[in-house]
Amino acid sequence: MKNLVLGFLIAVVLGVLIGFVLATVPLLRAMFEPSLHLLRGIPPVALVPILITLVGFGDEMRIASIVIAAVFPTMIATMDGIKAVDSSLKDVCTVYQLSRRDRLMSVYLPSAGPQIAAGMQVSLLVAFIVMIASEMMGTAQGIGAMTLLAQQTFMAADMWAGILLLGFIGFASNMVFDIFKNRALSWYIGSKKLEKVQ
Repeated sequence: MKNLVLGFLIAVVLGVLIGFVLATVPLLRAMFEPSLHLLRGIPPVALVPILITLVGFGDEMRIASIVIAAVFPTMIATMDGIKAVDSSLKDVCTVYQLSRRDRLMSVYLPSAGPQIAAGMQVSLLVAFIVMIASEMMGTAQGIGAMTLLAQQTFMAADMWAGILLLGFIGFASNMVFDIFKNRALSWYIGSKKLEKVQ
């Protein structure tokens, strides 16, 4: 779980920062966006054997594989969300000569928040899948490795216990993220409810 949380948090921070830079600097976006879309098409699990070869076994490999796989959904969602920010808000930023940091924190993140949160939720799912794959392929430790070992040694009860535990962890992680998302976007959820009432 430690590797999942750390890898996911690093992926989210990098995804938001890179997405913001690419969305606000057209030259960089034109240079790198095609390559990024190509890279995100690679199945996340396919990265694990490559990283085992390059980095070796251990927590560094697992965290690196989670970060590389999970960064793309948040980054793409951030790019799309910021590009969709109302042009009048962008004009206000220009008129008041806000710094990049102020634009990000005060204008872009609140406006693109719902879309970024959706990308983060996809990143969490990808991070969870890659965490399990890295445990199964790259180490003898972790729930994924224990579940695979139980399957290979025909210990059906242990195998099903591992599968159910992984399912519970995935469900609990998603539920915790939903609580965070609802609190962080309470203003947005409230405005949607008011629109329905009106």
